[in-house]
Amino acid sequence: MGRSGAVSHTGAVPVQLALSEILEPLRSDPAHAVVLFDIDGTLAPIVRHASDAHVPEETRRALIEVAKRYATVGCVSGRPAVVARQIVGLGSIAYVGNHGAELLAPGAADVVLDRRVAAHQKQVRSFASAADTLAVQRLRVRLEDKGPIAAFHWRGAPDEDAALAAVAQIEQDAQAAGLATHRGRKVLEIRPPVPIDKGRGIALLLGRRRPTTGLYVGDDLTDVDAFRRLRELVSDRAVCVAVGSEEAPAELLREADFVVEGTAGVRDVLDELLR
Repeated sequence: MGRSGAVSHTGAVPVQLALSEILEPLRSDPAHAVVLFDIDGTLAPIVRHASDAHVPEETRRALIEVAKRYATVGCVSGRPAVVARQIVGLGSIAYVGNHGAELLAPGAADVVLDRRVAAHQKQVRSFASAADTLAVQRLRVRLEDKGPIAAFHWRGAPDEDAALAAVAQIEQDAQAAGLATHRGRKVLEIRPPVPIDKGRGIALLLGRRRPTTGLYVGDDLTDVDAFRRLRELVSDRAVCVAVGSEEAPAELLREADFVVEGTAGVRDVLDELLR
């Protein structure tokens, strides 16, 4: 079964056989394939403090080899694109940051930011700064400045119910101020009032290219948009893999073609891509 304890979506066939078969269309034509991964909870284990996240060296080495073999390889993250590249530690692949609002091309020094998003950056920062009160900080709700997006994290808060109530008030106030909000795994994001999602980011990354096959691996609700858009953009076969965990959203699992268990299961996916 491999080290992950990965499970197929149906459980009807042996796990490794199923994973091998589902990835065969990509392996058979790597020159026309796109391979994309979320980072937190996918390539990197979830940690209490976002700044502590890192991609294990075994995973990073496998990703380097995948990048050498497949036409387009990238990471699609809720992190700023520059931070995403720092966490992964690989400059030869593309990074779509802030849920699709940013693109950092392989080897590039400058991030391309959606103009509509940039127009609201000052408003988002001003709201987040005002919402980050001493009372909120005492609840161990942490503000993360992500450039065009602000995020309030409450993972690890001693009184999670109180922290969640404070975050709910911030969410209500942001919406009243005309800003968009989005919840992830114990995080609330304050966003510009324009469409932002990982699927749009994938479209930005690919431009006019239409790969024959594609793979996306992710663990959170924001990855559902990536699943759906990838299926629209590839000309033949898109494989969507969910990373299972106690916090995995039911919608993500329903949308997936295959489910693996945890970041170890993602390494199994990388290994299969290199067979």
